[in-house]
Amino acid sequence: MRRNQNCNSKLTLIVTMSLTLLFSGGVLAAGSHSDKHSNAAGEQGKTQDVVRTIDMVMTDNRYAPETIRVTAGETVRFIVRNKGELVHEFNIGTPDAHKEHQKEMMVMLDKGVLEGDRINHDRMKMKMSDGSTMEHNDTNSVLLEPGKRQEMIWKFSKSGKFQFACNVPGHYEAGMVGDITVN
Repeated sequence: MRRNQNCNSKLTLIVTMSLTLLFSGGVLAAGSHSDKHSNAAGEQGKTQDVVRTIDMVMTDNRYAPETIRVTAGETVRFIVRNKGELVHEFNIGTPDAHKEHQKEMMVMLDKGVLEGDRINHDRMKMKMSDGSTMEHNDTNSVLLEPGKRQEMIWKFSKSGKFQFACNVPGHYEAGMVGDITVN
């Protein structure tokens, strides 16, 4: 039964990704996939300022934990692990920022950088018309293949409500999003 659930989950994600690509027109304006976005949730933190560590586990279509509470000014080390069968992202931002980032992720899918369960690192380095690449090096984001792990240090410098989300096409829409409350 577990195998059937995994197959059904994988099939659902593939269908969702395909429909997202189909209805988006497939080609969006390409741009730099770098840390050019301002981030209302904060900024990259420094190791020496870390006050706690949060183990963030990504599986297909969910995060554990699903919600995070922090204090304004707090610096957190996230240990992000992808225990799913597909590529997933942990990205901190606002709903509007995620919407914009999803456009870049769609370009990555369209250009063959994202391949379901792997990242084509050679294509990620491909030069775009503006001379930028599709390297996923945002300080507020981690993009991981299945079985991989990475650390991210983030300082929550502003109070408010934010989200962490997977912006791989179809994943946000399938519910792979969580809430961050900064008091």
